[in-house]
Amino acid sequence: MNYFKVLMNLYQLKKNTKLSEGQMKKLQDQKLRKMLHFAWGHSAYYRKTFEQAGITEKDLDSLPLSSFPAIEKKLFLKNFDEIVTTKDLKQEELRKFDARESVSRKPYKGKYHVVHSSGSTGKPGYFVYDEAAWGDMLLGMIRAALWNMSMPQIISLLLRKPRIVYIAATDGRYGGAMAVGDGIDGVGASQLYLDIKTSVTEWIRQIQEFKPNIIIGYPSAVKILAELVEQGRVEVHVCRVISCGEPLGASLRHYLEKAFGVKVINFYGSSESLALGVETDPEEGMLLFDDMNVVEMESGNMYLTSLYNFAQPLIRYRISDSLTIKPAKEDSPYPFRRAVGLLGRSEDILWFEDGNGNREFLHPLAIEGFCIEGLKDYQFRQTAKDTFEMLAEKSPRVSEESIRSEMLTQMKKILDEKNLGYVQFYVNFVKEILPDPGTGKKQLVITAQEEVPA
Repeated sequence: MNYFKVLMNLYQLKKNTKLSEGQMKKLQDQKLRKMLHFAWGHSAYYRKTFEQAGITEKDLDSLPLSSFPAIEKKLFLKNFDEIVTTKDLKQEELRKFDARESVSRKPYKGKYHVVHSSGSTGKPGYFVYDEAAWGDMLLGMIRAALWNMSMPQIISLLLRKPRIVYIAATDGRYGGAMAVGDGIDGVGASQLYLDIKTSVTEWIRQIQEFKPNIIIGYPSAVKILAELVEQGRVEVHVCRVISCGEPLGASLRHYLEKAFGVKVINFYGSSESLALGVETDPEEGMLLFDDMNVVEMESGNMYLTSLYNFAQPLIRYRISDSLTIKPAKEDSPYPFRRAVGLLGRSEDILWFEDGNGNREFLHPLAIEGFCIEGLKDYQFRQTAKDTFEMLAEKSPRVSEESIRSEMLTQMKKILDEKNLGYVQFYVNFVKEILPDPGTGKKQLVITAQEEVPA
């Protein structure tokens, strides 16, 4: 990415944040119609499924998006070669490339950026961005990372050559690691990757040597660095902390902001579209990038349509995240819709059953609003069909009993509201809650067999 071209394109993209709500809807619809026509003309899969649904080419200009057929991961994997719009993309060839170049940012055939995603099915899937789509996505990520900054402020920051550390799983073709790396290159910053599997001793050595002033990473991984700062084992002076890759609960956000002395920017993305939204104020909610995607909620299911990836169109692609969409606030300076409530995988939902066989669910993120002084983090472990325990990690020199009492009070209120008053629950304190060693991400729910350091 050319540095000056990045700044010019970023300036153009930031202008979208100044549009009115009506102007944003018009822009989104124009991009949607362009994508639908392109898919009709270049994707055998979409042409076929549209026609099977009784949709004609003329309908592409007027039918609401909800009238178009949806697609989920199994169908996506099965029909990959017919979905893509270029003949030199084949799923089996991508598998071979991934096996050869799994820890490289090297593009496939020099022009396709390949993101590996296994998801809940465990079967590898590949989301492919051509150079144009990759560039658009990177601009979206840069806009989010530098949210609430004017162009003069951005230029001033970049002239000081930021030193950015990315803390997450970095040993594979993960979209976040690849995009952050290319984005950092694009703005001319220095970068350090800290893999979640690297030893703490090595973290300390590299952080002290690199002296980062911007931190990006999974919140559970950034938490480890915050603990090192709190313990006095490492010193950092940062101007920005950006959370990505996992849901960010209120307690952990509060802890990170207190440890680093800056507000945390919460970034929302997925392998399917790495730039989905940004959150700076939890009360306002996650601002969805409506100029880059269309996000729909229908019957509790989330559907994503990318408006910029023409090499591999994704039209009404089902994603397992759960959220509630609301319009922009009347007093909001931005025209974007908001995702509020739950943001996380539906696979993390806990199901309970009473003595009469009635079932009801609880999503762990229902308590993302927990913000108890001294509570760093938590996990859930279901132990029976009507019982679960909350594993809690607290800050030193804070009373377990005060935290336990507040957690039990708040949880009882939530369970009563969900008609789950029959469910028994306990709070157990553990030494630390660590990310899963395989994925580098914190699990919201662990099985009864999994052990956590006591």
